[in-house]
Amino acid sequence: MKRAGRPSQRSGRARSLGGGGTSGASPLPFRRIAPPLPARLCPALRSARCLCKVSPQPPLRMLPPGRAMATFRLALIQLQVSSIKSDNLTRACGLVRKAAMQGAKIVSLPECFNSPYGTNYFPEYAEKIPGESTQKLSEVAKECNIYLIGGSIPEEDAGKLYNTCAVFGPDGTLLVKHRKLHLFDIDVPGKITFQESKTLSPGDSFSTFETPYCRVGLGICYDIRFAELAQIYAQRGCQLLVYPGAFNLTTGPAHWELLQRGRAVDNQVYVATASPARDEKASYVAWGHSTVVNPWGEVLAKAGTEETIIYSDIDLKKVAEIRQQIPISSQKRSDLYEVTAKKP
Repeated sequence: MKRAGRPSQRSGRARSLGGGGTSGASPLPFRRIAPPLPARLCPALRSARCLCKVSPQPPLRMLPPGRAMATFRLALIQLQVSSIKSDNLTRACGLVRKAAMQGAKIVSLPECFNSPYGTNYFPEYAEKIPGESTQKLSEVAKECNIYLIGGSIPEEDAGKLYNTCAVFGPDGTLLVKHRKLHLFDIDVPGKITFQESKTLSPGDSFSTFETPYCRVGLGICYDIRFAELAQIYAQRGCQLLVYPGAFNLTTGPAHWELLQRGRAVDNQVYVATASPARDEKASYVAWGHSTVVNPWGEVLAKAGTEETIIYSDIDLKKVAEIRQQIPISSQKRSDLYEVTAKKP
């Protein structure tokens, strides 16, 4: 089994398994999260179908007392999305269980994980929140005792459609709902033209949530191109930014990794992106290559194009170390410029 990313000796281990906004909810109180139950003790896990080939994973490192909350395992699920919503949901939940069994504490699905990506599909697949897809996400988050970033789904609310990411805590509670702020309206002559605004409306709120490890900021795909959003999240104390996204075969090779590394270095945070797996037969072909980048701009884990799960052990001490070594936050010239939020 080929590994999806080369581990960084300085910044923690990273592995892969082949095979496979409106914010407003109150965050859960800080607490230690127990590891997922072994399959032999958990009927739901025991009965889960094997949806992809799984390579044995080494056990998590034993951390000294007082450091447990500084390190956690992040998993990104690069799902092969089909036109059958029920199959997408079943497969997604199965892969979430597999990630939890490998020690992941925060798990992210890709953009439009329950639906093909396209303006003609959004009305057909749109749901209320709560609804069928988010109910299943809530249940599997609670079952696995994890924080689950539900990629995104087409959401219908009051006659409008949104591209929305719902996040659930270890007790199944909806923590935050992020509606994509920047709609993907582009025209690259001879290569790609796309206009999300034909069917979707933009969100109008920042979205963050708390975990026992760090505060997490959310964006969806095109949101990553807007540096101001990441800067505001960093100002608000986020140490990890997660962008479920589906770049394409034009923008992907040119900008996908570049933008992630840029947001990570500019704000001295971890950045993670979860893409759908590539389907050459789809009307919109996703780039794939889900990625985790550390605050130094190093790629810790990177998937190929196939369905897979990638893992990275996030070490928050790196954030503090890099910010101390290169103290850009205290060196900003607020007398000359400033990035400020106009909404809470």
